Amino acid sequence: MSALRNLLAAIMLIASAAAAHAAPQWLTLPATPTLPSAAQSGLAPVNGIKIWYASFGRGEPVLLIHGGLANSNYWGHQVRALLKHYRVVVMDSRGHGRSSRNEQPYGYDLMASDVLALMDHLGIKKAAIVGWSDGAIIGLDIAMHHPERVSRLFAFAANSDPSGVADIAKSDVFNAYIERAGEEYKRLSPTPTEYKSFVEQITKMWETQPNWTEADLAAIKVPTWIVDADHDEAIKRENTEFMAAHIPGAGLLIQPNVSHFSFVQDPEQFTNDVLHFLEHVPAR
Repeated sequence: MSALRNLLAAIMLIASAAAAHAAPQWLTLPATPTLPSAAQSGLAPVNGIKIWYASFGRGEPVLLIHGGLANSNYWGHQVRALLKHYRVVVMDSRGHGRSSRNEQPYGYDLMASDVLALMDHLGIKKAAIVGWSDGAIIGLDIAMHHPERVSRLFAFAANSDPSGVADIAKSDVFNAYIERAGEEYKRLSPTPTEYKSFVEQITKMWETQPNWTEADLAAIKVPTWIVDADHDEAIKRENTEFMAAHIPGAGLLIQPNVSHFSFVQDPEQFTNDVLHFLEHVPAR
């Protein structure tokens, strides 16, 4: 019996040591989620390309817009929680995931026009927008230029100009993400062999856009939360705070113990923040 107790004690000690040495969650890249079964999905003819979308649940429309190089699957955890209360729509941005593209250079104004055209295709006059990274920038672009289409905006990990982006070259997590996104691109894209040129074109956009001034941000009247992670490897904290300070009435939220990939690193925390935002911030 004492031998068994000693064995159990040893196992617990090993497990405790392993937990102590486990990487903190902001240094992890959990598996890409899957999306649940959609009520409606397809390829919408938008601006001369085809945008893949899926719709879940019923109620007030909430549009989730993913980050650069990614696809809608990354929102799987959030979709499952939100569809209980809202009509949740996800989309693959042009050239991302299952969506096609044309020869037009990538730009946030163009990608914002894709979102509006998809909303028109689906008969959605106004939606709450939850955006991550490029998706958050697209959300801000729409709030800035087409405020009548946005009820409120949860903008996670955006930047107002290229100087707000940190050096990601030495980030193991971000490099792992770029590699994973490449494998997902090969499986999902209608042009599966063009990932390298795709990354080059998106990088050119990142290096030159957006270019918003204090006055541009001050023009946003849509209820907005500027949100980021305390360990974001891609966005400089001072730029996050700059945006929150210059958007009238904006909330500022820094999520603890997560990085640019908060929504998969701590999906419960991220989703609860989104739900709180949707429930407590009055729609415009």
